[in-house]
Amino acid sequence: MTVRKINMPKLLRAVLAIAAGFVVWFAVATIINFAVRWLVPGYADVEKAMTFSLFMLIVRLFLGAGPSIAAGVACAAVTPGIRLPRYVFALLLLALFVPVHVSLWDKFPIWYHIIFLGSLVPLVVLGARLMDSSGAKRGD
Repeated sequence: MTVRKINMPKLLRAVLAIAAGFVVWFAVATIINFAVRWLVPGYADVEKAMTFSLFMLIVRLFLGAGPSIAAGVACAAVTPGIRLPRYVFALLLLALFVPVHVSLWDKFPIWYHIIFLGSLVPLVVLGARLMDSSGAKRGD
């Protein structure tokens, strides 16, 4: 049996890619949330109580899609051609949001939870693939 040597720079880049994913996800989500508060009439008034209209719920789903795609791009930018960090990030993001949505289960319809949680991993992967297809340098 051979022992595989750990390549520290690759490991470090993988950790940085995951960290970048989280920083980008929350930064983009915050910026979009401020824009939604400004652009959608009444949103800021009902945000604290989470009594959103159907339109507002749909807007919130789009609010979650943008950061997920951007985070996938960020992960892929830090580790081009190395897929594992983006999948680890996507699964960690999902693991972070499952308890949040469980605690909010009665605030939103079930379709909202299913769409939000079900879209996290695919949208991160989509963002990473967009970065990959942009001609970013391939790693090994």
